[in-house]
Amino acid sequence: MNQTIIKTQDANCPHDHKTSCNNCRLSTICLPISLHLEDIDKLNSIIQRGKPLQRGEYLYRANQPFDAVFAIRSGAVKATTLSDNGEEQVTGFYLPGEVVGLDGLADNRYTNSVTALETASICEIPFHRLEELSLQIPNLQRHFFQLMSREITQDQQIISLLSKSSAEERIAALLLSISSRNSRRQLSAQAFRLPMSRTDIGNYLGLTIETVSRIFTRLQKQGIIAVDKKEVRILDMDKLREIANGENNA
Repeated sequence: MNQTIIKTQDANCPHDHKTSCNNCRLSTICLPISLHLEDIDKLNSIIQRGKPLQRGEYLYRANQPFDAVFAIRSGAVKATTLSDNGEEQVTGFYLPGEVVGLDGLADNRYTNSVTALETASICEIPFHRLEELSLQIPNLQRHFFQLMSREITQDQQIISLLSKSSAEERIAALLLSISSRNSRRQLSAQAFRLPMSRTDIGNYLGLTIETVSRIFTRLQKQGIIAVDKKEVRILDMDKLREIANGENNA
């Protein structure tokens, strides 16, 4: 169901909504590998591609009726919820090739709000149409179950991430997460741009923005990463893994 995620690699703009599942650069991530061409055409026919979301615009809001899941084609979004005292809490960041909206399955209402971190192209998949198509294409149904399993795993990883005792461990783990997700999209695992602000990173990890900035500076001074504004290059992957695993204090 992840299907469309699109981002063309030629001269076309990555936000070009003329892209289809057949020519989408991210289809190998998004679609079941065993899907036949005619099945891809069926899937493509139900997907809606609107104009790109601009930074700060909502994809959907908490408590809205659940009616679709969304594949990130280009750009990035964040999911947020409100704490008991009414403060916004970041619950996740989603990059190209990933799907949001599964939080609405349980109660037929979205539990999170999702907003664009930067200009983002989105593929909307109406859920009732997806259900109908899944009955016709068993591989698609299996793929959807895999996506739900991945979502559960990511929730467990978040719990593990926030349970880490030090700020260094949390930030190292987040950088490794983004690195591995980039690698999955056949992008560089060492050099990437962080689409989220340090305020959002701190909110997500339960840290102050000052602590986030201090840890980035410390990791850079130790030659583990190089940072230029939002551009990050991992210089010592093994060392970063040691920090994330609590094996070494940065």
